[in-house]
Amino acid sequence: MERTLVIFKPDALSRRLIGRILQRFEEKGLKIVGLKMTQVTRELAEKHYAEHRGKPFFEDLVQFITAKPVIVMVLEGTQAVQVVRKLMGATFGFEAEPGTIRGDFSNSKQNNLVHGSATKEDAEREIQLFFKEEELFSYTLEDEIWLR
Repeated sequence: MERTLVIFKPDALSRRLIGRILQRFEEKGLKIVGLKMTQVTRELAEKHYAEHRGKPFFEDLVQFITAKPVIVMVLEGTQAVQVVRKLMGATFGFEAEPGTIRGDFSNSKQNNLVHGSATKEDAEREIQLFFKEEELFSYTLEDEIWLR
């Protein structure tokens, strides 16, 4: 099983879309193994977005993610990184296909509701940034046999 990080950004919280978005991940068969609300500090935001340092939009990313609390979550499942990326849709809401999270709920470039790890390696790094080992759980769901 693969794990990935998802961040419900400040706009998802402000627009009261957390439940509707979370439902999509659960309905797809992904298992929540870590979940919490947190305020992202500037230091953490800079580490999280390190690959964008020096780009013109870096400061906007940092300011946006630190503006309000976020909900961070670790999901587990078969090909979790790829599945989450497909469920989210294209980065810019106005380019995202209908039926995806961003395609259905976003029409913005920056305010795109959710972040999901881009690769397995990114997922491992990002999970360690946002979660301590004791905040992640292993357990079995009754329907897992059907979701492999």
